[in-house]
Order: sequence, then structure tokens, then C-alpha cells
Amino acid sequence: MNKLQLLSLLPFMVLAVASVVVILLIAFRASHTVIQVTGFMMMCLVVFATWYVKDTLPRLVPPLFIVDGQAALFTGLIIFSVLVVGLLSYIYFEEREENPKEYYILLFLATLGGAILTISQHFISFFIGLELLSVSLYALIAYLRTRNHAIEAGMKYLVLAAMSSAFLLFGMALIYMETGTMTFPGIAEKLSDGISSPLFLFGTGAMIVAIGFKLGLVPFHLWIADVYQGAPSPVTAFIATTSKIGAFAVLLRFAQTVNLHEYPLMITVFSVIAVASMIMGNVLALRQQNLKRLLAYSSIAHFGYLLVAFLPGSKAGTEATIFYLAAYSVTLLAAFGVIVLLSTGDEEADRIENYQGLIWRKPVLGTILTVALFSLAGIPLTAGFLAKFMVLSAGVQQSLWPLLIVLVLTSVIGLYYYLRIISTLFATADRPVTIPGPRHPFFYFSTYAALVVLAGALCWLGIFPGMVLQGIRSFLLLH
Repeated sequence: MNKLQLLSLLPFMVLAVASVVVILLIAFRASHTVIQVTGFMMMCLVVFATWYVKDTLPRLVPPLFIVDGQAALFTGLIIFSVLVVGLLSYIYFEEREENPKEYYILLFLATLGGAILTISQHFISFFIGLELLSVSLYALIAYLRTRNHAIEAGMKYLVLAAMSSAFLLFGMALIYMETGTMTFPGIAEKLSDGISSPLFLFGTGAMIVAIGFKLGLVPFHLWIADVYQGAPSPVTAFIATTSKIGAFAVLLRFAQTVNLHEYPLMITVFSVIAVASMIMGNVLALRQQNLKRLLAYSSIAHFGYLLVAFLPGSKAGTEATIFYLAAYSVTLLAAFGVIVLLSTGDEEADRIENYQGLIWRKPVLGTILTVALFSLAGIPLTAGFLAKFMVLSAGVQQSLWPLLIVLVLTSVIGLYYYLRIISTLFATADRPVTIPGPRHPFFYFSTYAALVVLAGALCWLGIFPGMVLQGIRSFLLLH
């Protein structure tokens, strides 16, 4: 490994060091505040390192990694999400009796796993990144073990994630048996030589099962609502953003490298999964009375939409995918931030009835949640609208008309349950609802300010997306 290759891995080394630093702080009995501030600074250092090494990209680190502009974009999204999740975590865990210090070790290790997925070009790094992410999530989901549904959610995720890992390894073994290599470029080269590919297609299908589980796509979605409800709200936000960004990044990398879009059977499989996810996600969300479960089912639909941008395998599709993930992440972080600020040490603010009249009782939080729901619904002048428009545009270029029709029709269904929550925010409360006041003022108002910035970003991206789109295109040139 030469100097430039080592330099390109600097952000990931800093991310690994962050977990070690937290372990040392715990050993020296540092306070929760010290750990939180140190972790926040380490994440900022990762952002700086990512920007610092930009001029060295793209850089191949054989045989496991490729660090390019696309990886930098996905890694940046992951670190941004973790910065917000870390801020939410402090407020959330200070209200609870469980010791939150070890939580940050698990959080940073899971982040490292997700970041490794963004630069993987080998089955070994793919598996290590995915398992590092998954094993950390087992503990994070069940971290509040004395709370309702926490152990149940952790066990469901453990069992189903273990099963998906078995499918992943089986698929990798079949592809290796067919091609004789575990690197993505090596597989592409073998396939281009005219090697027969039934085992490759079957192995890829087994891998799709594993990735489909991580993304919560139909029919691998059975865990998602229970885990979203049972996990601590900051962990749910982490799963909904960082975990899924990492999984989608490695899926996109594999598909681009081995030209998965040239296999009609694979296109058919992904099309069926996309249609099923868009329909089932929206239908299951219709009757939910728990906000976290509703967001869980809506996430199934949103990643079904995302597959419409993924399927063309074009530059426009890649741009739409990255922008959609950015808009979706900002939206969910804002929504879960409101849930965290309204939760108390004894009760999670996840029932929709908890939000009745919120716009009158807490105008700022009510407005932030309203903007987030508008963005999820794809209302114009929000980032969600432009993200869906870009997905539709990518699909139109490849004439994916059946998928586009389903996308439009299911988006109309989604409007109903998003607007139902918004109408609840503006309704008059039937009974007094207790809303916690400021606690730990500095972090409380910092979180408040961060949520205001996120809501502003959703509107800004929906009206003036040019700077962000230009940044995405410039990074994608480093490929």
C-alpha cells in the first residue's frame, strides 16, 4: 500500500479510532457529556478528512476497497446522519436510567461498518462491513432492555439478520464457484468472457435476499415495524438512514461493476420487488396509529421508489439515487428529532394522538414535523418532491412505464396517511397532553436549532437544489 492509498483511507481510519477513543474515555470514567462532545468532534474530523482527501480520488486499494467520489458522497451522507443521531442521543439517554456510555461505542462501530460498505469492491470487505453494522445493531436495538418491546425487537432483528447473513454467504459462495474470484471487477471480467451464468444469477438472487432484508423491501420486510417501534428513537433514526445508505451503496456498486442491469432476469426481479414494496408499504401504513410504525412502513415504499432510479443503471439514475437518499435522510432525521424532543424518560412520543394540536402547543416543533411530512409526501417546494421528480425522470429516460405508473398511484395513497397526521397536528386537543420542557438547556436548544436547520434544508433543497446537484455531479466525476 502506497502513501496515496493510505491517505485515501484516512476518513475510515479516523472513524475506527473514534470507537477506541470512546473506550478509553469510558475506562477513565469520563462523563456522558465529555463522551458526547468528543464523539461529535471525532465525527467532524471525519468530515474534514473526507474533504481533505478529495483531491486524491479515485484511488484503488486492492483487493478490498475502491475510494472514489461515489463512495465519498455516501460516506458523507452517513457521517452527516450520525452527527444528528449523536445529538439526538444525548437528549434521549439523559432522561433514562441506563448508562449510555457504551452506546456510543456501538454507534461508531455500526457507522464504521456502514462506511466500509460504501468503499467495498470485494466479498470479504462487503461481508465484514455488513456484519460489523449488523452485530452493533443487535445491541443498539435492545439497548433499553427494560422497556416494552426492546428485547422483542432485538431478538427479531438478530434471528432474521442471521438468516439473511446465511443467504449472503451462500450467494457469495455460488458466485465464487462460478467465476473463481471474489472481487467485483474480477467477477465482471469473468462474465464478459462468456462464462455461463446460471450459478451467478442464483447466487446474486441469494445476495438480493440479504440486501433486501437490510433495506426492508418486500417480501423481506416483516421485521421492520417491530424494530422501528421497539428500538430507542435515535437508533431507529440510525437504522432508517445510515444502515440503509450503506446497504444501498454496496448494492449500487455491485450492480454498476458487474453490469447487473444487462441481465433481464435481474431486472424482472428488482421490478417485482419495487412494485410489491411500493404497494405493500403504502397499504400497510394506512391504518397505523403509531408514528414510528407508520414511518417504518412508509420506508418500505420509499425504497421501492428508489429502486425505480436504481433499475436504469444510468448516470441520471445514480444522481437521482444519491439525491433521494440525501433528501430522505434529512427528512427522517427531522421527524425523529421531533419524536425525541417530545419523549420523556417514561414514555416514547410515538402515538399519533400525542401530536394532536402540536402546531398550537409547540409551533416550532409542529412546523418542523409538518415540513418533514410534506417532504415524505412529495409536496412541491420540498426536497421530497424534487427527489421523486428526479426518480421519475430517470425512469422516463429508460421507459419504465409500468413502474412509473405504480409509483404515481401509490404516492397518492401515501398522501392520505401523511395528511392525516398533519391534520392531527392542527386539530384541537381533546385532552391535555403533557409536553416535556427544556432539560439540559445547551444540548436541548442545540438539538432544537439543528432541527430548524434540517427543516430549512428541506425547503432550500426543494427550491434551490442547484448547488447540491452540482456537488453530486462533481463527485461522481471522480469515478
